[in-house]
Amino acid sequence: MKLRMNPEAKAVYRSIRDEIKRRLVLEPSAAFLDRFEPTSDPGEITRRQKYLRDNLPKVRRELLEYIPRVRAIKLRRDYLHDRILIVDESEVEKAEKLGLCEVSSDPRDAEGYPLVLSTVGYGIDVDLAPSQIAPELYILPLWENRETLTALEEIGRLTGEGSIAGQILSAIGDIEAVMEKRTLLDGLEELVAQKERELNERISERLEKFSLTLSGRDLLSFLNELKEGNYEAIFRHFGDVESEIMAMISEAEMELGEKLGVSFEIFSREELYPVRAPPERIEILREELENELKVELYLKSREAVEKIRPLLPALKEEIDRVYELDFLRAVKEFTEGFSFPEMWSGGLAFVRGRHISINDPQPVSYVVGKTPHEFDVRGANAIEDERIVILTGANSGGKTSLLELITQIVVLTHMGFPVPAERAWIEPLEEVFFFRRKRSVYGAGAFETALRSFVRALKGDGRKLILIDEFEAITEPGAAVKIIGELLKVANEKDFYVVIVSHLGEDLKKELPFARVDGIEAKGLDENLNLIVDRQPVFGKLGRSTPELIVERLARKKRGTEREIFERVLRAFRE
Repeated sequence: MKLRMNPEAKAVYRSIRDEIKRRLVLEPSAAFLDRFEPTSDPGEITRRQKYLRDNLPKVRRELLEYIPRVRAIKLRRDYLHDRILIVDESEVEKAEKLGLCEVSSDPRDAEGYPLVLSTVGYGIDVDLAPSQIAPELYILPLWENRETLTALEEIGRLTGEGSIAGQILSAIGDIEAVMEKRTLLDGLEELVAQKERELNERISERLEKFSLTLSGRDLLSFLNELKEGNYEAIFRHFGDVESEIMAMISEAEMELGEKLGVSFEIFSREELYPVRAPPERIEILREELENELKVELYLKSREAVEKIRPLLPALKEEIDRVYELDFLRAVKEFTEGFSFPEMWSGGLAFVRGRHISINDPQPVSYVVGKTPHEFDVRGANAIEDERIVILTGANSGGKTSLLELITQIVVLTHMGFPVPAERAWIEPLEEVFFFRRKRSVYGAGAFETALRSFVRALKGDGRKLILIDEFEAITEPGAAVKIIGELLKVANEKDFYVVIVSHLGEDLKKELPFARVDGIEAKGLDENLNLIVDRQPVFGKLGRSTPELIVERLARKKRGTEREIFERVLRAFRE
């Protein structure tokens, strides 16, 4: 059963949600907030409180280092165009429904596919199971999310709940060599170009050294032999250099082959210097390597998936648990210093409540309805079971903020959360109405709209809280006393809880002997001529807005004729 709220009360609920959501670091964690929508079911509130009491203490600050590293692990099918599955004609329809790769009953269709799988003894034998046909579906996402697995392992250690992520990391470690080759393949052109540059630099150095040895007498002897047509001299002088260059080329190709796991002649021998790797040879090498790696990756993945597949349900539960931990961490941060309210019958009360949207607020204690025995607040002993309360007092004294605080505490209670107070006693309600003062809307239209809203709030029966902020601001004071008086009489007859902020407390008290009038009072002026206001309402006492203090402040600030006039008004107050 949802707690019914009017738009202003829902706005308070949304602001609470936003504050918690702002603290989340993983997007899926926000789904947990939906489970804590305000409810009017006392049993559900108690269950939620127990869940949070049990789990919030498990959330440690160190988790924040690892929670952001967790990502959802999703299957990908963008690499399954490299295989074909050959099956018996009777299995074609079933195999096609798997949607994993091309399917055929004719082995001749396998031409051109680097990976041929079969249920009839052609190619690599498989069963009609995704883990056999495409084990990479499971293994590659896990490999790409090793950081997530490492984070899960640390989170399991910190929470004491353990993790199966370590077993998965160990199992996928078998494909590390294949993945390193894939990385090299991605940069094949640069790898070959780098080796080409190194090779040409070595050959250049060798040729420079060779040219220095052909000087003087050796150079003259070499030229005379050429004149006489003795071309064997060329091979005698250059043959060793050519052999050295060929050896350098072979050595470079062997080094590349060791890295790539393949033996291949990639550099041209037609022109020894500068050495060049023709683009068409690089493409042939790439194709050969890709085909070999696809088969190797498939075989390694097939081995690993048998170890990993039984662990996948537990892995999903661990990731979901991290989302839950992220939610709990955000709640714990938001409710730091809060306390769980006690469920009771008789209204609402809280001790040293703090408005969650005000920086360094003055704590306020308040009660509507019955007073708990433990409610030890000055003046509380005079409070009877008063469901209708008129809150009066100084402008900017915190009356509206108190209504907001009451709404925050009530909404948080019905969410099952701790509330911003040292102690709180809240009766589970069915409806909450918060009528915030609309400062920018006046006139007959605004008055009619507000009046209709108030009357709708009074319809029906049940456990209901109504909070009203200065109804008289949209109509004449005389009419406001009559209207508010009758509305509050209806609320009292139906045993609703009502707190109304009004400057007409004295007049309303005469009309409503059953209502309690509380006051927030200004005490004087500080050294900067600002009003000193004790925001803790005084129970059962009318709070005056102390216009005398405002006149005094103006008299002390102004000069000349204006000051004389304000001083005259001030004397009238004091006389």
